[in-house]
Amino acid sequence: MKYRLLAGGSVLVMAAALSACSSPSDSASGDGRTTVDVWLMRDSVSDTFQKEFTADFEKRHPKIDVKIQIQEWDGIGQKITAALASNDAPDVIEAGNTQVAQFAESGGLLDLSDRKDELNGADWLSGLAEPGAYEGKQYGIPYYAANRVVIYRTDLFEKAGIDAKEIKTRDQWVDATTRLNQGGTQGIYLPGQMWYALAGFIWDEGGDLATESGGKWSGALDTPEALRGMAFYEQLQALGKGPKDSDEDDPPQAEVMAQGKVAQVISTPGGANVIVEKNPELKGKLAFFPIPGKTADTPGSVFTGGSDLVVPAAAAHPDEAVTFIKELTGDTWQKKLAVAMSYVPNRTSLASAVAGDPGAAAMAVGAAEGHATPNTPGWAAVEAENPIKDYMTAVLTGGDPAKEAAKASQDITRAMNAGS
Repeated sequence: MKYRLLAGGSVLVMAAALSACSSPSDSASGDGRTTVDVWLMRDSVSDTFQKEFTADFEKRHPKIDVKIQIQEWDGIGQKITAALASNDAPDVIEAGNTQVAQFAESGGLLDLSDRKDELNGADWLSGLAEPGAYEGKQYGIPYYAANRVVIYRTDLFEKAGIDAKEIKTRDQWVDATTRLNQGGTQGIYLPGQMWYALAGFIWDEGGDLATESGGKWSGALDTPEALRGMAFYEQLQALGKGPKDSDEDDPPQAEVMAQGKVAQVISTPGGANVIVEKNPELKGKLAFFPIPGKTADTPGSVFTGGSDLVVPAAAAHPDEAVTFIKELTGDTWQKKLAVAMSYVPNRTSLASAVAGDPGAAAMAVGAAEGHATPNTPGWAAVEAENPIKDYMTAVLTGGDPAKEAAKASQDITRAMNAGS
C-alpha cells in the first residue's frame, strides 16, 4: 500500500504481524499537565528533529508533554488496527496515506473535517488529502510526501548534447531518450511492471485505475484514456532493455544503473544514493528532473506516497492531539522537516522550502500533480494480487492491449468488491 525510497535509500513497506499496543495510562499527571502519546514511523523524523520539535512544542504549550514512540513499518497495519479497536490507543498515529481508508472504515478514527481550515487544508497536496478522506469526511491530515522523478546521468546527457532543463513534455522526453539509446547505452531502464509509473501516464490522459459508481468500484484499464497511457508506457519502455516480466525490484534498478550503461531511471531521489553506493565513480554525475507531462505547462502526474496523521476515536486527549498535529504540519516545522529529511511538504505553497535540495525540488514539482490509488479499503486486495502487472507484461510481449485491459479490469473489479 505504501512505498518509500527516500534520500536515505531505505525501502519501507507494510506487512501483517500483530504487535502489542502501548498504553496511555500515564498520560495525565498530578500537576495538571497532559501527555500526548504519539506514534511516528521509522525514518519519519531524525532524532535531532524529534528532540528540537518536542522541546519547542512543550515550550509553546507548557501544559502538554509529548511522548513519541517510533514504530516499525513491518506489521504496522495490524498494530494500528488493534490499537483502534482497544481502549488504550495513542492520541496521534502516523499512517501511510493509502492506509487511511481502511482504518476509517472500521469507525476507529476521529472525523477531523471541521478542523481543516485550522490545519491549513486549502492547499494540501491532493495525493495526501484525497486518500486521507473517506466517504466525504477528512480523517487523515497530510504530513509529508514523496514521489518519483527521473534520475539521469549528467555526463551521458552532455555527451549527447541534451539539456535536461529543456525536457518539459513527453515528446521531448522520448526524443532525448532516443538520442541517448545508442553506443551500448540504454536511453532509459524501465522494467515492464512499474505500475506506479503507468498510473501516472494514465492520469495524464484523464483516466484512472478504477472508478466508482453507485457504491461499486470497477476496473478502468480498458477505457480509451487508460489505453493511451499504456501505449505511451510501451513506447518509452522500448527505448531500453528493461525486462518485460518484472518490476523495478527484480533486478533492483539502482544496481542496473550502477553498472554504467543506463542514462535514466524513474525512481524516488533516494535511488541516486543507492546507485552511488554501488558505483562510487558515478558520484557527482547524477541529477533529477520531474517526470514530463503531455504539455510544457503541466508536469507529469505521479503517485504520491507519504503519510497522514490520524487521531483514534478512542484517543484520551483529542484536543491536545489536534494541537500537536497543527504544530507538526504548520509552516515552521513543515519547512524544517522538508529540509532535514528531503521530503515534500504537505502543502503546495511550501514547495520553495526544498529549493536547495535538487531531488526534493524535483519531487515537489511533480507533487503538484500527485494522485493516490483508488480511495477504498478494497484496493488492498488489488495490490495483493496485482493484475495490473500481468496486464502490462501481456501487452509488452505482444498481447492485444484492448483485450488484455478488459481482462485486467475485470480482475480489478472482482478484487476491489470482494475486498471491500
